[in-house]
Amino acid sequence: MLSLVFPGQGSQYVGMGKDLYDNFQIARDTFAQASEKLKIDLRKMCFESEDVHLTVNAQPAILTVSTAAFRVLQSEKDIKADFVAGHSLGEYSALVASGSLDFEDAIWAVRKRGEYTQQAVPLGVGGMAAVLGLGDEEVDKICLEVSEEDSYVSAANYNSLGQVVISGVKKAVESAAKLAKEAGAKRVVLLDVSAPFHSKLMKSAVERMQNVLDTIKFLDFEIPMVTNFDARTITDKSKIKRLLLDQLTSPVLWHQSINYLNSNLGVKSFLEVGPKNVLSGLIKRIVPDCNILNFGEKADLEKSRNRVHSNWLQNFTENRVFNYRWFGMIFYLDANTPPPQLLETNVSLGSFNYVFPQHEQYRQEC
Repeated sequence: MLSLVFPGQGSQYVGMGKDLYDNFQIARDTFAQASEKLKIDLRKMCFESEDVHLTVNAQPAILTVSTAAFRVLQSEKDIKADFVAGHSLGEYSALVASGSLDFEDAIWAVRKRGEYTQQAVPLGVGGMAAVLGLGDEEVDKICLEVSEEDSYVSAANYNSLGQVVISGVKKAVESAAKLAKEAGAKRVVLLDVSAPFHSKLMKSAVERMQNVLDTIKFLDFEIPMVTNFDARTITDKSKIKRLLLDQLTSPVLWHQSINYLNSNLGVKSFLEVGPKNVLSGLIKRIVPDCNILNFGEKADLEKSRNRVHSNWLQNFTENRVFNYRWFGMIFYLDANTPPPQLLETNVSLGSFNYVFPQHEQYRQEC
């Protein structure tokens, strides 16, 4: 079984997508389609401008490159995926790949998503931090302990075991970071981000995005998708809008989603589609026995040729992705070095039987 996975914000870099653009007509067509829809030159934005790192630009840029890569894969290899998933913003790319969201609708929606999340909280009010070496439940407990009515922090990304990103009011994030260190966290990194993503401080963005999504016609799924919100499969198009709104204020259940794909759905192969290999590193940590490859450039096409649904991990172990590095929105492992000692601690999974605090009210209402 094969799942395609699509990266979120933090995977962008100046020059991304240029190799695809130079080598494949379908990639050039994708850039032209997105540029025409938004009335901006995405080719220049992705290939030449540092402005690609701004949230309002990064989101449509990543979606464009990911969709271009997916279309190249389809035209060159006709890959048949069993499931799709995306990390935060990457869910829009996954929905496009699943056939349930038109690309032009998606590119317009994520442009607005970038604007609204950026504007939701004044600069300097919110913050985020990466906590390494503590379990999910420990981090949640710390966040609940320091949160007050006007000073709130919660988990934003459950990226892999022992790697949780927290988000909220800056002073609460700093207090939680201090407690995490005292609780035995191997490392806590305050992150330089433009907004406290995936926290309830994004409420105004939800209200504004609802108006955007109300204008979009969602289509039937051709490929099932596993969502960030509850790490379960979605196949009903009527639930897509609610999913895309809920994800703005809810944590990304990434390692839970990957474990569900692997343990419950039988996925043994993961192919990351889009810029960089952020998710490949995380997935390698979560399910080390699975086949993992990424595609974002022409050279990657040769690496993966004839390997999907077969033993295509052989001769690929030299490219294992490790070593911590912060790169925008996702704290990930990306260098060809041995894994750091800090993640070799015993950290319990706590995935499927544990009800995350952010979901408690939702589950009660359901």
